[in-house]
Amino acid sequence: MDTIVVFILFFVALLVSLYNGVSILYPLLFGLVCFTLVAMRKGFTLPGLFAMMLNGSKKSLIVIRIFVLIGAITAVWRACGTISFIVYYGILFMNADYFIVSAFLLSCLVSFLLGTSFGTVGTIGVVLIVLAQSGNVDINMAAGAIIAGAYFGDRCSAMSSSANLVAALTHTKLYTNIANMTKTGVIPFALSIIGYLYLSQANPLAFYENSIGNEIANSFNTDLVVLFPAVIILLLAAFKVDVKLSMSISIVSGILIAIFVQGASWAQMLNYILTGYTTDTSGVFSEIIQGGGLYSMLKVSLIVLISSAYAGIFEGTGLLRDVEQFFERLDQKINTYPTMILSSIATAAFSCNQTLAVMLTHQITHKLYERKRLSNYRLALDLENTVIVISPLIPWNIAGAVPAAALSADSGFIIYAFYLFLVPLTNLFTQTMNNSSAGPDDATS
Repeated sequence: MDTIVVFILFFVALLVSLYNGVSILYPLLFGLVCFTLVAMRKGFTLPGLFAMMLNGSKKSLIVIRIFVLIGAITAVWRACGTISFIVYYGILFMNADYFIVSAFLLSCLVSFLLGTSFGTVGTIGVVLIVLAQSGNVDINMAAGAIIAGAYFGDRCSAMSSSANLVAALTHTKLYTNIANMTKTGVIPFALSIIGYLYLSQANPLAFYENSIGNEIANSFNTDLVVLFPAVIILLLAAFKVDVKLSMSISIVSGILIAIFVQGASWAQMLNYILTGYTTDTSGVFSEIIQGGGLYSMLKVSLIVLISSAYAGIFEGTGLLRDVEQFFERLDQKINTYPTMILSSIATAAFSCNQTLAVMLTHQITHKLYERKRLSNYRLALDLENTVIVISPLIPWNIAGAVPAAALSADSGFIIYAFYLFLVPLTNLFTQTMNNSSAGPDDATS
């Protein structure tokens, strides 16, 4: 009974923090203390529980390293003009009659390069929503397309922290997972484009004035050379070079371009990498382009570490055993992938953040895959096709609530985030047609 009470208190604390705009770190710490006390009541010692937390946190170390590189690369790409180049030419060639589909595709591109949904929304997403507001396009429609595109890369980019987290949890190879995700993402991606083409025709930009493009041209050198750091990422990914090495090379090249092409100093670049890119110029884009840096990754890194500690406690104490047994019985009735979908909805709704939802879903379902002798690659693929894209569809989960707030949208964006619900639904249909006995990408290497 005390476990149920703590779960309820934790969930209420998360909702209250989201409603009041308080950092989710506080309810996460509160919940961790409460679950620790419950475990101690059940006979576990505090040193033993700390050991469980530490063991769980070790699983997040690879993701923390990725966060460090993401913080550096997002600052460097801002300073060297890579992001400005993409935004400049993206809006330059954008057709007002196809704005919403263009917003989706451009967000997909940026998120695939950056590997971060929040970073995508905070850069190209804000630019696109400004255009939507000035052009009388429905904000929720535009936000739905942008957020769906932002999670395209969050799901399948080599630089994505969630993709690296899933690979670490399932002990699988990142690039094999990406190949599997690409195959199962083709149909939902195509259907999303069709849907956004229809919305674009019904909601064109009423007018289109490229003041943001003019501001970029006056503030940055937009020669082709500034795209080099992004090209490096794509080329090295094609050759399956370790993502940490490719990101490091991209950072070094970006620093050199920022110094010798954009006119930044070595001292400025060090400051940008640590605290984020800043500029003294004024304008709409100048406000948007600022950010990134290692400091910007601090809060999300702490969330991942604390979420990992939760996973360690739950695994070591068996506090989730009743939940696991419920989904085991459910699996016998409706099969594994539908069970994965329902467990993803439950964990995403309960945890209010994507990272803890991924860890809880993995803990609840991985034994189901072992019991049916389904490979870890199948488990990794199903996690990517469910909890990763379902989390932003939960109105109170920060995975969707934070990007929506940044884009001045509300939960109405959800019905327009086609890609996010088409991924689990189309794969549910595919696996059902294949009797869910062997997934379409049940790879072993």
